[in-house]
Amino acid sequence: MAQSRNSNTLAVPQATAALNQLKYEVAQELGIQIPQDGYYGYMTSRDTGSIGGSITRRLVQIAEQSLAGQSGFRS
Repeated sequence: MAQSRNSNTLAVPQATAALNQLKYEVAQELGIQIPQDGYYGYMTSRDTGSIGGSITRRLVQIAEQSLAGQSGFRS
């Protein structure tokens, strides 16, 4: 029997707090209210997608800046 793999596990578990903080910052910038109880079932797919997409863009930007700083290459 094949084992199922949860794709929601973080490579660095200590990053959970930082990612949650980023989620709230992005939502605030977009003017989207995140439910206090943590249940996202009443949020629209458009809103959750906007938050997720913005987080992804921000993380890519951070990674690019980090790589540029490590290699000494500036684009």
